[in-house]
Amino acid sequence: MQPNLHHIVNAAWVVVGIVWLIGAARTKRTAQAQSWGSRLVHISLAAAAFVLLFNPIMAIGPLAWRFVPDSTLIAYTGLALTLAGTGFAIWARVFLGRNWSANVTIKEEHQLIQSGPYAVVRHPIYSGFLLGLLGTALVLGEVRGLVALPLAFLAWWFKSRLEEKFMQQQFGAEYAEYKRRVKALIPFVI
Repeated sequence: MQPNLHHIVNAAWVVVGIVWLIGAARTKRTAQAQSWGSRLVHISLAAAAFVLLFNPIMAIGPLAWRFVPDSTLIAYTGLALTLAGTGFAIWARVFLGRNWSANVTIKEEHQLIQSGPYAVVRHPIYSGFLLGLLGTALVLGEVRGLVALPLAFLAWWFKSRLEEKFMQQQFGAEYAEYKRRVKALIPFVI
């Protein structure tokens, strides 16, 4: 792996963390929230994915094997995907504004956002994160990245299903129409 690319990838994820921390201080009051048990499931899966990708201690045994050749082209492709994914997630987070929450909630005066990145997919933050993690896995090039991807996908798929239920309850027919028009995670696919 190119050492300079590794630093850029890490910096992209640090920027995501900073945007999330700043944004967390500016959210609306919560009217309804998911249970701690359901939150623990998606947090545990996502945390496991990030530990696999970003903790070098996890590069042991088969997890350290390369799944792609050590190639500059692959590394730069991974960097581009990481930057595109984290950028898309940040755009979605900023666009969502005060309606955002780390856990699944309905906010007071919650609005159904259907424009910007939310016109492309219903869960653009998760889509961006998954694209960014795919890119990060390519830059890393190790099997642990391949293990991290399905863990992250399960985390955000589980969370998105719960969000869908909350949105359907809150917005009814308007959300059903939005759901019919816009795919959940991958435009035109799923």
